[in-house]
Amino acid sequence: MTQREAIFPANRHTLYEEHGYSAAIRSGDLLFVSGQVGSRSDGTPEPHFERQVRLAFENLKATLDAAGCTMDDIVDVTTFHTDPENQFGTIMAVKQQIFSKPPYPNWTALGVNWLAGFDFEIKVIARIPVNT
Repeated sequence: MTQREAIFPANRHTLYEEHGYSAAIRSGDLLFVSGQVGSRSDGTPEPHFERQVRLAFENLKATLDAAGCTMDDIVDVTTFHTDPENQFGTIMAVKQQIFSKPPYPNWTALGVNWLAGFDFEIKVIARIPVNT
């Protein structure tokens, strides 16, 4: 039976302790990353929307790095948006900078009405490289 291993980035934010969850769980050769938001180190939301999206991706990269993964190891993405119609252009511009060439990961985007003070959240599943 495969064991679960909790993964945390080096400078993890306070939300993990405050809400009692792991940044990611390694199970076999898969990494299941919890929703990453544009939180500052004290757990508060970055108020500027584009910077909040970029910070969510930075927090995601830090979590992936802690497991020996990169953005290229991502196979599935789910994003949550509080105002998709008005936010999607900004999100797509950031996304296209990060995932700039094929093969692109699977992507599901959901409109939601609440993200605990945040406006964007991203969760992923990644395959952990063999050499990790």
